[in-house]
Order: sequence, then structure tokens, then C-alpha cells
Amino acid sequence: MTEKYGVRFEFRPFIKVEHIGAQEFRKQHVNLEEVTSVVFSSKGGADHFFKLCEELRFKVSDQMKYVCKSEAIGNYLQNYIQLRKRKVFCANGTTKDLIAVMEKHATENFLFSLPDGNNEALLAMLDNTKLKYQVGLMYRTVSNDFGPDETLDAYDMLVFYSPEGINALKKNFPNFEQGEKYIACLGETTAKAIADAGLRLDVPVNCQGSKYRSLLEALTDFLKENYKGSHR
Repeated sequence: MTEKYGVRFEFRPFIKVEHIGAQEFRKQHVNLEEVTSVVFSSKGGADHFFKLCEELRFKVSDQMKYVCKSEAIGNYLQNYIQLRKRKVFCANGTTKDLIAVMEKHATENFLFSLPDGNNEALLAMLDNTKLKYQVGLMYRTVSNDFGPDETLDAYDMLVFYSPEGINALKKNFPNFEQGEKYIACLGETTAKAIADAGLRLDVPVNCQGSKYRSLLEALTDFLKENYKGSHR
């Protein structure tokens, strides 16, 4: 894509992930001894769960089961456990299907490994079930501050993956004006954050009304339609 359309991609994260340490986690009063199944909605959730267990000196039982939002997350667990049948259960990538998989194992006492913030929709769905679960906030997303001399002037498009990225944009560049700069995003909640910030969303992906489920596919089509032979 870079050579074909003469564009340059640069990864400059607006956000970063911070681990919630053992001391702060204890204040949540999560009873790990009661947990029989851990639920992961991201690979990061797995990383922070096992890191916390190490910090807490909690030995994870060999009988522990795991429910993962996608098969990719399930396969990622081999970095921490020996994968076995009837131990790791995977959904198809949606929250609705994740809860459906949990309901197939309704006798389990679940622990959700989650980030701090933006869990309202998930928790609302869980409250409509009869599942027994605890929530463990194990990491948080914070602004990755830009330096005083950094600007966004050189970029024609900004791509966001989470609402926290929009919050970081507003924090770092409070006087940001979109003008002719394009904005792309992944996910419904990110699209809402863009709208709430008074910005224009040009390339929505995996959002209501969008035909795209892949950011690569969306950007490829965007460049086909807008490419005029030189960098804009």
C-alpha cells in the first residue's frame, strides 16, 4: 500500500497501558480463591492477570478454566499455561457470543480481567444474566503525552482504536481543529467519542452503518477513491 499509493504510515500511540499493581488490586476485594474460570476479552487482559497472580504470590490452579473472546486470545494463553481440551473456551470475537459461551458453563465462578474504564456496556449485559462473576480491574489506559514541540501538522489522517485515544487527543491538543484532516476509527464506542468531541469521522470501521470490518480494507478503499497521484 505504501509504494502503490505513495503514502507513509507512522505509529505514534496516543495512549499507553499501565499495570494496576498488587497493592491497588487488593483494594478491590476480589477473592481469587473462589474463581474457577477467568474471562479474557484481550491478550492484555491475560498478561496483566498472570502478572498480578505472580505479584500476589497466588498459584493458579491447574484446574482453572478460561473463556476467551476470540480464538486468537485462546491461543495466546499458551504463553502462560498448557493448552488442554475442556479448559479453554473461545467465542467468535463478539461480546454477545462471549457471554453465550459463559452461559454454557453457568456453574463456574467467573473472574473478568478488565481495564479500568469503559466497561459499562459489558457489565449491563452481564447483569441481565444469572452468571456468578467478579470483575478485576487489572490495567488502565492513560494518555501518552506528546512533547511540547510535537504537532499533528504533517499528518493527513489520524486513526483511533479506542475512546481513550480521543481523550488523549483533546488533552494533548486542546485547540485541535480538524479542517481537511481525515479521521478513521475502529469500533462503535470510538466513533461515539469522535462525535461527542465534535469531530468528523471519515472512515468508520466495525461501526453501525459501516460496511468495513477490517481497517486495512477500509483504508485500501479510501486510498483508491482519494488517491490522485501524489501525497495530498
